[in-house]
Amino acid sequence: MVWSFFFFGLLIACTGNPASASCPLQMSPSRVVVKFGDALSAKCTSLSNQTEGMGWESPYGGLDNTKGVTFLDFKIDSVPVWELEPICFVNFHDGDQCTEVLPVTVYKMPDSVSLRQNSTTVKEGEKFAIQCDIVNVAPARNLSVLWHKGNKILNSETFIESSPSPVSKSSVLTLTAHRDDDGAEIWCEAKLNLWPGEQGPAMMRSMSHRVTVFYPPTYTKAGNETLEMTVGENMTLNCNAKGNPPPSYHWEFPKFTKEWHDKEEVIEPILTLPFELPGVYTCTAYSNQGNVIKYFNISEAPRSRTTFGVMVGVGVAVGVLLLIAGAYFVTPNGTFSFNKGGYQPGTPSRPV
Repeated sequence: MVWSFFFFGLLIACTGNPASASCPLQMSPSRVVVKFGDALSAKCTSLSNQTEGMGWESPYGGLDNTKGVTFLDFKIDSVPVWELEPICFVNFHDGDQCTEVLPVTVYKMPDSVSLRQNSTTVKEGEKFAIQCDIVNVAPARNLSVLWHKGNKILNSETFIESSPSPVSKSSVLTLTAHRDDDGAEIWCEAKLNLWPGEQGPAMMRSMSHRVTVFYPPTYTKAGNETLEMTVGENMTLNCNAKGNPPPSYHWEFPKFTKEWHDKEEVIEPILTLPFELPGVYTCTAYSNQGNVIKYFNISEAPRSRTTFGVMVGVGVAVGVLLLIAGAYFVTPNGTFSFNKGGYQPGTPSRPV
């Protein structure tokens, strides 16, 4: 026990402070973030009324013990190194001393942020990678890379790096191509996480990369269609499809109309014609990525019962009228006369 007490007393004598004692020094600001080559300034203040003198220990901007002060500024006109740990010390009247390190982070924004991709086009379903290169940034341990597609953040990446001096880093984004990605813009941003919130320099952004995805045609209105036609009236068949590259179209018609249509090939996606005959009309949308077929089954619309009834009624009425007229105006010998009542066989109908 005696030896333990003696060792603890010797430790106090050598360091000037008990290991658990707090140092009455206040830094303003409490930490410094400075760009390489820029000026640095900070203030160290002693909160003790037993202060005998103060100073700064640093290979750049250091100050010897200055007596009779309770605060002391630390200044560097141009920070020349990537790692810096200025130490403020205070000496007390009883001979004790305590110290406080000013945390300093020296940073450098990247020289450039750029994208690299092996291929500018990709097929749907294939995986593809885009690389973001960040050149000469410090400190890389505080670097994060954000990947954007349109107004969405796809991914973010940070790095494990011990060196405080500038290094180059790369981030790789791997995606599976989908047709919805066709025409989308992808880019990356480099950010140094050294300041709270939105403070500090703006993030550096790469140029945008426009994604081109090849995919086979797909019909805007999926599935085969069954339609009813009215003879003589126009009908529209919609075979419109979406694809990259944009598809071409080919129509096939029923045999009894094929000869007429073959005179001029139909290549439009939407067909509007007065369809005269029912049957199966076939449309093919095709490209170098594939093809799809759509069938339009055209049948004749059933006639209206009301219309049919009217037609039958009119026919019957006309027949009855003809029978009545025949009974009244036909002569006994089978001839037709409007003077049937005054007719005498063998008698001329008018003077000779």
